[in-house]
Amino acid sequence: QVQLVESGGGLVQPGGSLRLSCATSIDMFSFNAYRMAWYRQAPGKQRESVATIISSTTNYADSVKGRFTISRDSAKKTVYLQMNSLKPEDTAVYYCNARRVGTINDFWGQGTQVTVSS
Repeated sequence: QVQLVESGGGLVQPGGSLRLSCATSIDMFSFNAYRMAWYRQAPGKQRESVATIISSTTNYADSVKGRFTISRDSAKKTVYLQMNSLKPEDTAVYYCNARRVGTINDFWGQGTQVTVSS
């Protein structure tokens, strides 16, 4: 069982920045064998993928390209989401997701609220 703990959410003004962190219980020797991802869910909307990273290959939703950056630190077993130029429509609960490559088992964190408002 993999545990994921997100942190770093909060209230920020439009145009501001936040960095989310996802600390994992994955051992550091297996960490790079996991696809890591950030999803978000706004009120009344479906959960959507924001960014993924497999090894060092990244992928982003069109809505966040050029503004968000996903990264991973194997020594710290942590995944980050740097969010710049935030917009009100980025307001959502952000969830960290882990899936070992080649499997279908998803692990989820509890989520962290991001609110972009003036």
